[in-house]
Amino acid sequence: MISVLILTKNEERDLPGCLKSASWSDDVHVLDSFSADSTVEVAKAAGASVMQRQFDNWAAHQNWALANIPFRYPWVFYLDADERMTPDLIRAAQEAVLIPGDCVAFRVQRRDFLLGRWLKHVQVSPFYLRLFRPGRMRYERLVNPVSLPDGPVGQISGFLDHFPFSKGISHWITRHDAYSTLEAKQIWENRQSNHEFSFARAFTAKDFHERRSHQKELFYRMPARPMLKFLLLYLGKRGFLDGKAGFTYAVLQSIYEYMIVLKTRELENGMSS
Repeated sequence: MISVLILTKNEERDLPGCLKSASWSDDVHVLDSFSADSTVEVAKAAGASVMQRQFDNWAAHQNWALANIPFRYPWVFYLDADERMTPDLIRAAQEAVLIPGDCVAFRVQRRDFLLGRWLKHVQVSPFYLRLFRPGRMRYERLVNPVSLPDGPVGQISGFLDHFPFSKGISHWITRHDAYSTLEAKQIWENRQSNHEFSFARAFTAKDFHERRSHQKELFYRMPARPMLKFLLLYLGKRGFLDGKAGFTYAVLQSIYEYMIVLKTRELENGMSS
């Protein structure tokens, strides 16, 4: 009833656990970005179908997957290698596609973990569109893509567990260094093309993901963003209730935001010089 899509690059460590949590599906697809480790062998050994494509940016990569992978079923659940589907989520997903109504996608709640603790409060948003009809979904933005379903969206119970620090803090920082480069490029491209932005829709749009897209653009226009992000996560979102893990995560996110600020400034200065 549901196919599974997993995007990978050098994920030999995390992929086995991800594949195990997706073993309920008999149609698992791994789109690999030419890993240098044993990711492909791990996927094939677990019975997954493997295709490879050179990564360019997140939206293009995901859109290519939805358009070109021969999914067996009309519904797809998308996973990252460091994510795990809980039994409750699996049951909820299977039940949702039996009677989806008008929905073309379903939102799920993700639990991020750091230092062995669920970051229950400090996340910007715990909800993600991961179960959808591939022909009715597309993505925009170079990194941290916005999901744009062509139709109504529902929400299902259960948790998608995420372990972004499974490879250590250094790996997280390295990955977010690359993400910040793409974020800066996205901001610069938006400004060059006068990307549509609505202050009102950032707060009043009915669709959660549309609101988040405009809120992100609003945030990029604010001064002192790194400090604002720390205050938003640690105080506004009550990240202090997540203890040491919440403080650590808020600090790391503010550093990430500062990297974006510096790289955006670098792009702007490069164009004006």
